Amino acid sequence: MNTLPDDNLDERADEFRDGLIDKLKAQGMITLPVVEQAFRAVPRHRFVPEGTPLEVAYNADDSVAIKRDSDGVIISSTSAPFIQARMIEQARLGRDMTVLEIGSGGYNAALLAEVTGPGGRVISVDIDSDVVERARAALEATGYDDRVVVLHADAERPMVGLDEPFDTILVTVGAWDFAPAWLEQLAPTGTIVLPLRMNGISRSIAFRREGDHLVSTSSEVCGFVTMQGAGAVDERVFLLPDGKGHNVKLRFDDGEPPQDMSQLDGVLATERTEVWSQVTISHGVSFADMYLWFAGFLPGFCKIAVDEGTEMAADRKNWFPFGVVRGDSFAYLAIRRLDSGVEFGARAYGPNGTEVAAAMVEQIQAWDRLARGGPEPTYAYWPHGVTRPVASDDTAVLEKTHGLLTITWPTPDQATPREVNR
Repeated sequence: MNTLPDDNLDERADEFRDGLIDKLKAQGMITLPVVEQAFRAVPRHRFVPEGTPLEVAYNADDSVAIKRDSDGVIISSTSAPFIQARMIEQARLGRDMTVLEIGSGGYNAALLAEVTGPGGRVISVDIDSDVVERARAALEATGYDDRVVVLHADAERPMVGLDEPFDTILVTVGAWDFAPAWLEQLAPTGTIVLPLRMNGISRSIAFRREGDHLVSTSSEVCGFVTMQGAGAVDERVFLLPDGKGHNVKLRFDDGEPPQDMSQLDGVLATERTEVWSQVTISHGVSFADMYLWFAGFLPGFCKIAVDEGTEMAADRKNWFPFGVVRGDSFAYLAIRRLDSGVEFGARAYGPNGTEVAAAMVEQIQAWDRLARGGPEPTYAYWPHGVTRPVASDDTAVLEKTHGLLTITWPTPDQATPREVNR
């Protein structure tokens, strides 16, 4: 981290910080004056590794790696400013509030201290002792050590001494589930914001209590390093060899595949097939909600990565890394280019590839009819032991370790009008 005073560095950083804030305001990520003030007050460049260029430290869209494991995988980072701003606004923080931050780094905790003010209380917890010591040092160097307490603990478990409920719990690592301890520590009228993994697709979701369960108030597309410790749920990766020393990797989010994967032995040696949906989209338009639809309604859904040298790698510009496995075949999301945009479809391998591709296309068409361009879905979390109403056809149900998550899209008569591009 950059801890030594450097007036020239700080002066140059002010220019980058002003540019960052202008961009976040223009994007609608900062809408509240108190959040803008926090971003102007906290020197982000003092919390990233020493030598990090200012244009990198103050890039609105990129995180900055803090620590990597022995394989070079990032296990701790300072999150991208856009999602830090958005999550703080999702939390509806105010003066004199108490905040528990799960996943430390220092910078975000300093922002929280600015937002909650001198009468607030910010506790930041991390499982990694190196990260804890680094955050403490950065907070001390920037004058926030008397306003933020950093603890070394696995936040999946109840923490001794933190008996008072928190107004806000802000989780800054990718969470597969809600830890029961978090719900015990959340005030009855409190808000919890977390980057929740749902079948491999992540959203930063703000939840508030509604009786015996939690209901979302907002969501944002995001990506975070994954949770460590007792709450970690690792992906399960299966390799499909192409017979030439290269592999296609199928990644299942909850660690368990939907079937006996040996049925796919030799699948890449079969002829590739394709099915097209007649659903199109213009260039530059986001369709991230389609991935979420797949995660909720497409059994056998997985994410895909490929080695260079595979047939799929050679065609990389014409597909996206989302697939589905059914029996002896698998399909993946594909596009074919048009003058004004692209058409969605599915390409597949395996003896029954056409049928599997058709199943994916069916969900592309369902997304187009029922969810595309409409209001964001509502998320609800039902801890084990509470009674959950029977889900309707427009609700996806995902089983978690400690409860059930539901994702409900508004029905067509509830949705706002939207343009359908065909």
